[in-house]
Amino acid sequence: MSGGVDSSIGAALLAEAGWDVIGVTLKLWCYGDTEDAATPRSCCSLDAIADARSVALAMDFPHHVLDESALFKERVVAPFVRDYLAGETPYPCAQCNTHLKFGSLFAQARKSGADYLATGHYARIERANEGADEPALLRASHGDKDQTYALWGIARATLPRLLFPLGDLTKDEVRAHGERLGLTRVAHKLESQDLCFVPDGDYAGFVAREAGEAAVSRPGPMLASDGRAVGTHQGLARYTVGQRRGIGLAAAEPLYVTALDPVANAVRVGPESELFAREVCFTDFNWLSAVPPAPAERVAAQIRYRHAPAPAALTLEAAGSPRGRLMFDAPQRAITPGQSLVFYRGDRLLGGARIARDAAARP
Repeated sequence: MSGGVDSSIGAALLAEAGWDVIGVTLKLWCYGDTEDAATPRSCCSLDAIADARSVALAMDFPHHVLDESALFKERVVAPFVRDYLAGETPYPCAQCNTHLKFGSLFAQARKSGADYLATGHYARIERANEGADEPALLRASHGDKDQTYALWGIARATLPRLLFPLGDLTKDEVRAHGERLGLTRVAHKLESQDLCFVPDGDYAGFVAREAGEAAVSRPGPMLASDGRAVGTHQGLARYTVGQRRGIGLAAAEPLYVTALDPVANAVRVGPESELFAREVCFTDFNWLSAVPPAPAERVAAQIRYRHAPAPAALTLEAAGSPRGRLMFDAPQRAITPGQSLVFYRGDRLLGGARIARDAAARP
């Protein structure tokens, strides 16, 4: 229970349905120990913890706060800073789900005797005893709120023990349930921030505070596709593939960031046509089916949260390898190292990986 709308109402609906609920809020980031100030959208702030506890009191179930700030720093924040400094654009929400919510929290829930772990994610579970050969993780019924993209890294063994009470609801329906249950304060809360530890959205500023300004603001060349120096960048962490605004270059046609080169400390720029590629290298592969992928396994692949899944063929370097390649049927725009590459078959989440540095081969 982050104290936000979704996890609060999800827990309340389970309690109303007769489940024996224990609410847990993970304390992941201590705003009092940093220069980053919490906002009304921040999770795990004191106000958010108080909101989660108020829901538990109203619905008559116990509530606990679990301090996982050290693990969060180690498995989410430190890799986030490292990857930005290496010229990648990480997606820490997936790492938080993998290592914290569906990792350490799931393990502690099982040790304490809980039968299931429930969260406020918009996703669905298809049970093996309902006609399926094995449990399957499915997209939410309403695609505009689907959050399975952030769940690709969780362990397959957790699937039989997960509950997603909001998987068939719209956001308006969730808020309406909050009103009906008398949970007016949380029902009207703003959407939570994507990155709870960067509430102001200034990623480069956060990295500078964590690693030092000198590590972030290390200027270097901006290079055209033919290798010519066309300008100077202000530090790799301030740029991402596909970026157009803030490049600071005048040209006859719009220029975009096409790649970040940490070895040469260079930002490569070019026309929009140079952003498109078909082939993607990946690492940290995770598969959520007992049946391993066949060579050139056909999937629908998603390269960022708001990207429309596109048909592709998936091939691992070797059986059981964490690395492989994906070949899209058609070129995709701005394939970005560090982002999540997520695989679907219809509504079913098959798994995912992290886009590797040698991310894309041009068509």
